[in-house]
Amino acid sequence: MQRTRHSARPVRTGTSGTPAASRDAAQPPVLVAVAHGSRDPQAVRTVVRLLDRVREMRPGLDVRLGHIELNEPLLPQTLAGLGGGSAVLVPLLLGRGYHVKHDLPSLAAAAPEVRTRIAAPLGPHPLLVEALYGRLVEAGWPAGPGPGTGEEQGQGRGDAVVLASAGSRDPESAADTRRTARLLSERLGGVPVVPAYASAATPTVSVAVRALAARGYHRTAVASYFTAPGRFATAAAEAAPGIAAAPLGDHPAMARLLLHRYDHACAGAAPADGGTPLLATA
Repeated sequence: MQRTRHSARPVRTGTSGTPAASRDAAQPPVLVAVAHGSRDPQAVRTVVRLLDRVREMRPGLDVRLGHIELNEPLLPQTLAGLGGGSAVLVPLLLGRGYHVKHDLPSLAAAAPEVRTRIAAPLGPHPLLVEALYGRLVEAGWPAGPGPGTGEEQGQGRGDAVVLASAGSRDPESAADTRRTARLLSERLGGVPVVPAYASAATPTVSVAVRALAARGYHRTAVASYFTAPGRFATAAAEAAPGIAAAPLGDHPAMARLLLHRYDHACAGAAPADGGTPLLATA
């Protein structure tokens, strides 16, 4: 009996004749930075400057911006504009919480034409602590040679720092903020660093400042644990009795951290078929 020969499945190619699958594999995933969004016009401008710094550090990498709410482009618009391919969503968020655990996976799954991974949030991480330290020094905190004692860095026993963050009802988010506070305390040579929150958790910045004063810490600085300016960052700065650091913004350590999160997600497991997001947690 004569056997029927089956022809090979056609290979989709582009104008150059290179198989499309090979071209896709050669292209690194797009880095999509996901900001929360803010009604403060300075917030978008700050994030744009941060992404410009990322592009300077990694020439040739396609870097896009998407917002969860309040600002355009919204994340679904950004993903739709990719026209397929693969992307790593890097949340410009400082800890685990509802947006990272629920909003981002849901929005990524709603764009099945894009193969997505979701990187870990920015914090906690030593690079984030370097950015916090840098902003404190810019605001007037005495710079020191590095980790050591508070006295080595020009601080006395009456000095302390309040780490002001947005706050979340998620206990893992609060744990991330507490860990960052411990890391910042080590970076400051053992100066006490107390977490405080603008919403959803306690204490507030004002309450934390008063509690430190009651313990004998009368020179308290506020470290702004916010990616960009906004209502919460402004309120935290207004509650500072002394030094009030600026938001993290486009500090060089922030740009390095974005690329670190992106690279770590790229090195993880391959994205699932159909665009199912994989959450990188390290």
